[in-house]
Amino acid sequence: MTIITWIVVGLIAGILGKFLLPGKDPGGFFMTILLGIGGGMLGGWVGREFLNIGDVSGFNLPSIGIATGGAIVLLLLYRLIKK
Repeated sequence: MTIITWIVVGLIAGILGKFLLPGKDPGGFFMTILLGIGGGMLGGWVGREFLNIGDVSGFNLPSIGIATGGAIVLLLLYRLIKK
């Protein structure tokens, strides 16, 4: 996957993650992209290693879903640590 694809999938996943878990979280556009990219990496690793469902491998709905799930987990971890 190219870096542009990672950024686009990361942006979509980060936006979806923040939309599904609304709240006062810091960060703007770039933090949303980083959240989505980190979520894609986390979701891809968990999916590949533990759930045997594959990983983030392109611009498609399963990749966006896995990345969004990872972004949600990262948001939840951030909120737990923040408290």
